[in-house]
Amino acid sequence: MIETPYLLFLGDAPDQLAAKVAQGIKDWRPEFAVGQFRMEGCKADMRLRDMSLQEALDAGAKTLVIGVANRGGVISPEWRHVLAEALLAGFDLASGLHNLLRDEPELVEIAKAEGRTLHDVRIPSVKYPIANGKKRTGKRCLAVGTDCSVGKMYTALAVDAEMQKRGLKSTFRATGQTGILITGDGVPLDAVIADFMAGSIEYLTPDNDDDHWDLIEGQGSLFHASYSGVTLALVHGGQPDALILCHEPTRAHMRGLPDYTLPTLEELRDLSLTLARRVNPDVQVVGISVNTQHMSDDEANAYLAGLEAEFGLPAVDPFRHGAGKLVDALVAVT
Repeated sequence: MIETPYLLFLGDAPDQLAAKVAQGIKDWRPEFAVGQFRMEGCKADMRLRDMSLQEALDAGAKTLVIGVANRGGVISPEWRHVLAEALLAGFDLASGLHNLLRDEPELVEIAKAEGRTLHDVRIPSVKYPIANGKKRTGKRCLAVGTDCSVGKMYTALAVDAEMQKRGLKSTFRATGQTGILITGDGVPLDAVIADFMAGSIEYLTPDNDDDHWDLIEGQGSLFHASYSGVTLALVHGGQPDALILCHEPTRAHMRGLPDYTLPTLEELRDLSLTLARRVNPDVQVVGISVNTQHMSDDEANAYLAGLEAEFGLPAVDPFRHGAGKLVDALVAVT
């Protein structure tokens, strides 16, 4: 088990979105977040207290969590001395990067000498099966996006929280590093061997009560040239009964791909349904989740109202306005 609370390491993150792991922990498990550690040039800010390693230890922090999700998931040379100092000061380390802590000889040596623990959460811990496509009992909802990092995890967490509040049966199913650090369990999907990705999601969302909803954390985008594979594994392995379309309307291009514009919500709806119907002919799109963080209240409300009129579906920013409309739509699924 990863010891809490955490000191969130933001490193030299170039922007707020690059620190999405830290942001997710801060937003959904604020009791875990003692403070933040930022290096020179860091452009991200969780609006937590900036702390030295000693200040964080004195405040009770047990684990330094790498809160950055950079392209390729690498530990930069600039970070290594901070991570080494953290181990020597008395911290455990936790990371969801592809560049594993256990593959860093200096960190391994220090951790062994100091009796500290290195937690790599992006390592599959189960021998997953190959997907068989068989229908399972219970209901499943998957958030699919026009791009990476548009709010798919936040949507699933917000819907699960609202369902729990109403006394409905639901479980948030984490499929990425941030979700796993928030909940303590899940499948690190993008680290699973390709042949077993869809099977890992079948494993994650087994037979359940007929009125139970699995809220599956979305990953990537079917339209993203780099990360479409993980999304398709979620669609086919998740066998969703309901899809929620996720979008961030202020982006000029896809994350990390300046030559690619975002698809329209119509394109997302149509392609997602085509692929999802292969494993569940009854799947339906039940709502639209919009990340409106860069819009004013008036802009957000007008944009959401326009989507509702155009698509005939509830459209909300679940983090800003709550997930009530989305839960109402899921409850109506038969």
